[in-house]
Amino acid sequence: MTESFYRPGDPIADGKAPAGPIADRWTTRKFEAKLVNPANKRKKKIIIIGTGLAGGSAGATLGEAGYHVVQFCFQDSPRRAHSIAAQGGINAAKNYRNDGDSVHRLFYDTVKGGDFRARESNVHRLAEISTQIIDQCVAQGVPFAREYGGLLDNRSFGGTQVSRTFYARGQTGQQLLLGAYQALMRQVDAGNVELYPRHEMLDLIMEDGRARGVIVRDLITGEVKRHTADAVVLASGGYGNVYFLSTNAMGSNVTASWRAHRHGAYFANPCYTQIHPTCIPVSGDHQSKLTLMSESLRNDGRVWVPKKTGDTRRPYDIPEDERDYYLERIYPSFGNLVPRDIASRAAKNVCDEGRGVGPGGLGVYLDFADAIERLGRKTVEAKYGNLFEMYERITGENPYETPMRIYPAVHYTMGGLWVDYDLQSNVPGLFVIGEANFSDHGANRLGASALMQGLADGYFVLPNTIGDYIARNDLGPVGEDAVLEAETRVRDRIERLLSIDGDRSVDSFHRELGHIMWEYCGMERSEEGLRKALELIPALRAEFWTRVKVTGRGEELNQQLEKAGRVADFLELAELMVIDALHRTESCGGHFRAESQDEDGEAKRDDEHFAYVAAWEWAGEGAQPVLHKEALEFEYVKPSQRSYK
Repeated sequence: MTESFYRPGDPIADGKAPAGPIADRWTTRKFEAKLVNPANKRKKKIIIIGTGLAGGSAGATLGEAGYHVVQFCFQDSPRRAHSIAAQGGINAAKNYRNDGDSVHRLFYDTVKGGDFRARESNVHRLAEISTQIIDQCVAQGVPFAREYGGLLDNRSFGGTQVSRTFYARGQTGQQLLLGAYQALMRQVDAGNVELYPRHEMLDLIMEDGRARGVIVRDLITGEVKRHTADAVVLASGGYGNVYFLSTNAMGSNVTASWRAHRHGAYFANPCYTQIHPTCIPVSGDHQSKLTLMSESLRNDGRVWVPKKTGDTRRPYDIPEDERDYYLERIYPSFGNLVPRDIASRAAKNVCDEGRGVGPGGLGVYLDFADAIERLGRKTVEAKYGNLFEMYERITGENPYETPMRIYPAVHYTMGGLWVDYDLQSNVPGLFVIGEANFSDHGANRLGASALMQGLADGYFVLPNTIGDYIARNDLGPVGEDAVLEAETRVRDRIERLLSIDGDRSVDSFHRELGHIMWEYCGMERSEEGLRKALELIPALRAEFWTRVKVTGRGEELNQQLEKAGRVADFLELAELMVIDALHRTESCGGHFRAESQDEDGEAKRDDEHFAYVAAWEWAGEGAQPVLHKEALEFEYVKPSQRSYK
């Protein structure tokens, strides 16, 4: 019984979402929220951690609204946030193609794509706001792709049968981030936003059960600093780097969220991780990260493997009748544009059968020969040129002449800190936006929806809801005892890491943890494997605290110290992820349990027992986590067995 690894807690509910027709709930909530007088806003301070799409847009909007914003990022510039790496596009229900799209269809596709494990109210709001995001970004000058006549262009992404994805070649995240960045820097110049690059949040200041500030470390000088505020916003991204190898930037980490979790913030659905089907395969043990190839490539690229096992011929030597376009064969309705979790498992299955290509047989082909013949090389180059160039630089192979080799890799995390409809965690005063929260994608995110959620949260949702909290809570200065307590915790932890002076590098522990997680809590999970991971992870964590070697001092630039703190948090998070995966004996979305599949090998949900959000509470060092369940109710999209055939 998995109960031996956790304790059941009281059920929870989202008390902020209004009742009534779902199309009216966001309008109702905005009207019911209390407002802050414009003259009082400049007296209210809001701390924001992170400057990606969610954090950058939130900082710009709250600064424009008149609040005093204090914002931090560990990069040397807000432009370096990992949002800049997003390639394919951003969804919006504009229906420019007149192909049957609507707010309701985007809502339906997102709930279904998430395998019916997301809140309807949150998802519908996201679909509503999607159209406003495009207008906002166009007004900022974001150079979306346009058709010959000048109208905004669209393309398709996985899990949909309409074209609703707006894009800027293969660098949509970069262009959207630059739009948010310029808006943010305008507020910095106006004096409404204080910006602190190269600062990392290491703890939360708590007073009377509320989040009242943060302790940060200056990564250049090593100085530990304190900052207090009326509210704290985490926009610190996801935790995919717990696997060591992922498409995330190497600095991406869970520390901000995990520090909040240790202060009582519930961590929701940590086992919901997304494995992206189109990434450049691992090439050796020397690698420290993986590279994404945009899902947009599946619009025109065809995925295939040889029909025969062990076929090592070059791709252009394999005749058409000896190729298996397996996604088109298994899922004729959606073909190569099935959702990511399904495409990833299908690639794993054909490789497990011995039909994979490339070194180790861990790869499948993504072939553009038909598209080049049909559209011409210039058209394909206009759509995907920078992606093809990136692929050739990394692999030395020309994808215009030879099919790309791709394989699934960790890309995104649907789990995150639990939030209500207002994007506030269960810790009063602590708001969580973007990938750092769990709110909108259920067990599987559809492609091009991460950018949509980040900008919806930052530009439109948080600015409306955080004011309600501030208006209802007129807080005084933070007491010195609360600040000193948090500061002492940070200094003690730094000193502890530096004093171990062991014989193993931080990276060696991180790589070993990643191997455990990929092997036992990756694309396919089983009870036996998860129980094995629950033996290995605590042992590795204990070894870390006795054998890790962190060179240098705390009062200087020390990247080994930065990494050590992040890996220490990953070692705790990993155990919770495994416990969450072990307790959820169903398969849903990106969480695939080998014991829960149908006769065709597809994910088999268990709505009777698992139609809930698993919100985990930290119970202390060495104590079992406490599981709080938020029941999911479906009024508008009735759960059904997901089929893309």
